[in-house]
Amino acid sequence: MQEHQSPGLLRRLAALLYDSLLILPLITFLVALAMGAQAIAGGGDDSQIAPLLVQMLAVLGVVGFYIAFWRIKGQTLGMQAWRIQLLDFDGKPPSAERCALRCLAAIVSLAPAGLGFWWCLFDPHNRYWHDYLSGTELTLLPKPDKKK
Repeated sequence: MQEHQSPGLLRRLAALLYDSLLILPLITFLVALAMGAQAIAGGGDDSQIAPLLVQMLAVLGVVGFYIAFWRIKGQTLGMQAWRIQLLDFDGKPPSAERCALRCLAAIVSLAPAGLGFWWCLFDPHNRYWHDYLSGTELTLLPKPDKKK
């Protein structure tokens, strides 16, 4: 297990905020697509969509967003902006299975008033609960060299 510098909580939250600016339009697009499909299939003027379907689309959108970005480069766009990368405990890019497990485990971290997220403030390795459950961790990348 390699030792990596862990990003601070404010940096993590900033990356999450940045990602939310991408995720919200994605969810809106998925819901609009579902509403369009419902209108075409139903042929009626009823533009309402089942709340459970909206929730499922939101969860699938968020999970799909994170798994896709983590598998491509180990970083979402927000993580790239804040020099954060997701690696497994061996310092390698995480597998698709680990990425999916991390997403599901984050729900466990979020459930008890976000305690699994706040855990990084007390953990000696600055890890979340879902880091331990998925065998992954966030690392801080070094600043790029400035070329003159």
